[in-house]
Amino acid sequence: MRISELLSKESIALKAMPADKTEALEQAVTLMVKSGKISDREQYIKQVFEREKEGTTGIGEGIAIPHGKCQGVKTPGLAAMVIPEGVDFDSLDGEPVHLLFLIAAPNSSDNVHLDVLSKLSVLLMNEEFVERLKKAESTEEFLQVIDDADEEAPASNEVPQELKDTSDSKSYTFNILAVTSCPTGIAHTYMAAEGLEKAARANQCFIKVETRGSGGAKNVLTEAEIAKADCIIVAADAKVPMERFDGHKVIECQVSDGISKADQLIKRAMKGDVPVYHADNKGSQEARTSSGGNSLTHQIYKHLMNGVSHMLPFVVGGGILIAIAFLIDSMSIDMTTVSGEVRANFGSITPAAALFKSIGGAAFGFMLPILAGYIAMSIGDRPGLAVGIIGGYIAAHGKSGFLGALVAGFLAGYIIVLLRKLFDKLPETIEKLAPVLLYPLIGILLIGLIMTFVVEPPIGFLNTALNNALTGMGTSSKILLGAIVAGMMAIDMGGPFNKAAYVFGTASIVAGNYDIMAAVMIGGMVPPCAIALASLIFRSKFTKAERETAPANFIMGLAFITEGAIPFAAADPLKVLPSCILGSAFAGALSMGFGSTLMAPHGGIFVFPVVGHPFLYLMALVLGTLVAAGMLGLLKKRITD
Repeated sequence: MRISELLSKESIALKAMPADKTEALEQAVTLMVKSGKISDREQYIKQVFEREKEGTTGIGEGIAIPHGKCQGVKTPGLAAMVIPEGVDFDSLDGEPVHLLFLIAAPNSSDNVHLDVLSKLSVLLMNEEFVERLKKAESTEEFLQVIDDADEEAPASNEVPQELKDTSDSKSYTFNILAVTSCPTGIAHTYMAAEGLEKAARANQCFIKVETRGSGGAKNVLTEAEIAKADCIIVAADAKVPMERFDGHKVIECQVSDGISKADQLIKRAMKGDVPVYHADNKGSQEARTSSGGNSLTHQIYKHLMNGVSHMLPFVVGGGILIAIAFLIDSMSIDMTTVSGEVRANFGSITPAAALFKSIGGAAFGFMLPILAGYIAMSIGDRPGLAVGIIGGYIAAHGKSGFLGALVAGFLAGYIIVLLRKLFDKLPETIEKLAPVLLYPLIGILLIGLIMTFVVEPPIGFLNTALNNALTGMGTSSKILLGAIVAGMMAIDMGGPFNKAAYVFGTASIVAGNYDIMAAVMIGGMVPPCAIALASLIFRSKFTKAERETAPANFIMGLAFITEGAIPFAAADPLKVLPSCILGSAFAGALSMGFGSTLMAPHGGIFVFPVVGHPFLYLMALVLGTLVAAGMLGLLKKRITD
């Protein structure tokens, strides 16, 4: 495939005049749409702007290479703009951009286009090539300049032979290895590789560069090469396997530095002013953020999302299996003819249902430990994983629940950070034991003590107070009571507030007050249903990953599995929780006002046959879901904002 196959005449503008960076990107996207390669403009432009938030694609020397990769791209493509007057693009060197190439890449396993795109990225490092493009007087001439250069240039991931053969390194005075990677893995990865190779040759150094782009790792460094290296440069904004560099001198920097500061990096490596890398360092690349987000808020969000993303499979898989268990029992048992004791075991009455609920329950049992463990790992690297999992386990089996697991994850991560600083002065022989002995031993002990004596007691007191308060107001205002218990189900979604309301509802069944349980259950059903609905109506306010997983919340919500909403609440609590609480409270108040009752303590839509006034109850669920979904649409920001 040639570069010109990705670039059509319709997607080239030779005299563009955008007023600012935003307008330049919007005009470039419009050109891309004209080429017919985009199926969803909104989705694609959102990805382009998301990439800019990670760090500017204005690489300097008057060039910008913005890019987006998503399902909204039908086929790979390019758009090009020559901007004679230049435009401020927040470039790395502060200079205006005069030449812009926009890249569109589909989410597909066929990555044949990546070599072509990376080749273009490297060509743009050639000043003569860039000048010829800027002076082109027609789109035909513009394409011809690219075709001529394409004939001569090798694919960017084909490192020159003299740099591939490590035996040649004997003829050089200094031996450098490098790894380059950017979040999208399309342009900056290969431009940084090219920049480092040129700088190394200019300084009479041997170099081999491993590129980790969207097409996978190319030119991978071997153990033998690493052993002989004088210095290793990791220019990356994405995760790079770092353990292999343990004990070697390593320079870690942003991928943009490999483009704009390549000569400085090579000279620093030769000078020897480089720290020795240890695999458990807090500053390892595995914990590195992208070049655009180093604020405290971004750091907390990154740690939180690491936990949420690893927790999500347990929530979805376990939740749907439990829903199937309820469905099996609802089809097998006439709930109006069984005793209250049997109803209390709904979801595990029949052997088949019990099997599904057991497997789903096992998955749910790992949910909070995994959440806490991977939050801790994001902060403290691998030593934090075990400490966080133990903290999450204590929260899950104690009284603090979801909120306790969040606290445990952050506590565990920073315990490891503290221990690392304390052990930094230890003799080398003892320091090597820290990751396998000292961190897990002391870390697990500390998190266990803190969770047991600091976190759990106040939450237990809170639970008792909530139960007493609910019992005291049971005869006052039933509509208000319905709103309160239903709203509590959405406050922490499985935590102390949720559990307090649920226990109050189940205790009311024993006392013969079935209306309270109806309000409790509908309050737990609204959050997942509202998130699923909002993700369909307000697509631009949810990430691609959220839109893919959110529909499963319909199943979990209808099965009264509130935990399906936890990943979304954890990712954006200030927007999601108030919306869900309001929607749940509204549904609970309607349920109580309609006089709906429920004799089963669980089951969601599968126990509607035993609900009093089922059609009104369903109406309350729908209205509550609409209220919560509407609030989500109002409060959440567009992803591109």
